[in-house]
Amino acid sequence: MKNLLRKLDAKAKEIYLGGGKKAIEKLHSQKKLHCRERINLLIDKDSYFMEIGLFTAYGMYEEYGGAPSSGTIFGIGKINGRECVIVANDATVKAGAWFPITCKKNLRAQEIAIENRLPIIYLVDSAGVFLPLQEDIFPDKEHFGRIFRNNAVMSSMGIPQIAAIMGPCVAGGAYLPIMSDEALIVEGSGSVFLAGSHLVKAAIGENIENEALGGAEVHSEISGVTDYKMKNDEECLETIRSLVNKLGHTSNAGFDRITGVEPLYPEKEIYGILPQDRAKPYDMYELIARITDGSEIDEYKAGFGKSIITAYARINGWSIGIVANQRTITKTKQGEMQVGGVIYSDSADKGARFIMNCNQKKIPLLFLQDVTGFMVGSRAEHGGIIKDGAKMVNAVANSVVPKITIIVGNSYGAGNYAMCGKAYDPRFIFAYPTASIAVMGGAQASNVLLNIKIGQLKKQGKKLSDEEQSAMLKEIMDHYDKFADPLYAASRLWVDGIIDPADTRKIVSKCLKCANNNPNLPKFNPGVIQV
Repeated sequence: MKNLLRKLDAKAKEIYLGGGKKAIEKLHSQKKLHCRERINLLIDKDSYFMEIGLFTAYGMYEEYGGAPSSGTIFGIGKINGRECVIVANDATVKAGAWFPITCKKNLRAQEIAIENRLPIIYLVDSAGVFLPLQEDIFPDKEHFGRIFRNNAVMSSMGIPQIAAIMGPCVAGGAYLPIMSDEALIVEGSGSVFLAGSHLVKAAIGENIENEALGGAEVHSEISGVTDYKMKNDEECLETIRSLVNKLGHTSNAGFDRITGVEPLYPEKEIYGILPQDRAKPYDMYELIARITDGSEIDEYKAGFGKSIITAYARINGWSIGIVANQRTITKTKQGEMQVGGVIYSDSADKGARFIMNCNQKKIPLLFLQDVTGFMVGSRAEHGGIIKDGAKMVNAVANSVVPKITIIVGNSYGAGNYAMCGKAYDPRFIFAYPTASIAVMGGAQASNVLLNIKIGQLKKQGKKLSDEEQSAMLKEIMDHYDKFADPLYAASRLWVDGIIDPADTRKIVSKCLKCANNNPNLPKFNPGVIQV
């Protein structure tokens, strides 16, 4: 685990530099701050900035030189004691241009602001759409235009939006800051226009410089498009802090919190609990004891459906319901052996009931995923595993209390769905470095794919030797494992980030504080579910 974390930390340090040290120095020569420096000045001193999507675009767009963190940084940080979503373009990465995944990341930022009713701050410094990939970012429902649609929707919901124009803001991207509640612009570096000087000349033959076209003086004193003219980045960020400090307060969701206590065991001991081999069993109770207050839980149906643990607990004082896959091999009272990580009919039924209870009691849910799927075979099918599994999936889908998911190890097949995977709208979803996300395990998938390949060759009258079969199996498995890696998931925003297990309590607590900011929980209706 420590090795995995060291490797991730090394990758993270590279990503923090965006387009590199020289590009940052160039920004400084223009009297501009790097986006990460801007965020550090914006948030409260020594406070925790929970970054979302650090590894976005990792390994993608290599033919264009890559796009570290997709050219946009976002996360949740405190501004004068208030949790805010902060989005900042990284001008050192293709001048802050938007790649397709950048759009997805910005939509995720807005989604978090909407779901948790958090103010959102945009630090705009972008050349607009990355034109070589415009067809993957411009016209579809979840593309560029959706961001401006969300600006309008958030405005109608009363979610504060403040935008700072700290660099270029061009074409369609110009709508984002101007559709916000208030817009600040920095003299000498900020500019906003629907068409830059080159396009204006091409379109209507007018010769004009960008500053005269849409600079700070133009929009603060002539057009009235912006609300505040700032001398530099530092003044701009301090003004945002002052504006946030004066925002009104609304009621919260009312999730229960008391003074928290530390677990009896250090969180870092999780490193030694999780095995390197994902197929090996371990005791999930041991992991839970490292993250809950006082290492205490009130377990629901402890003797029934033992392949899933359901329990009420507290994390940093917050009341929470935990749904976790048990990875040891357990024995039922009927003498049946239950393999760790597999969801059986009784555990699915228990999980569904517990989720409904948490909704009834207004208790947020934490899913700890290490699941290889639902039980298969004639006995399971005859026992109605599909129906029981559907109960749990139904309960997860219709749950209205905030759901937080952490993928601890395996996350395969329909088990991913039942344990609140990305498709089931968790408020936040993270992965440990040991996570593996795929339709099935690498060994099983590789053997299936190999058998299909052998069958195809057999029809052609060809036959593979044992050595050729082994080589092909390894090639398929290596290829499959690459796509199941948590970095692959994080690069595509299937998860919000890869986290250090020792930070679990801090991150879950931060997520719950954000979730508590939204008082408007819909009424729970489980739908058609037979319990």
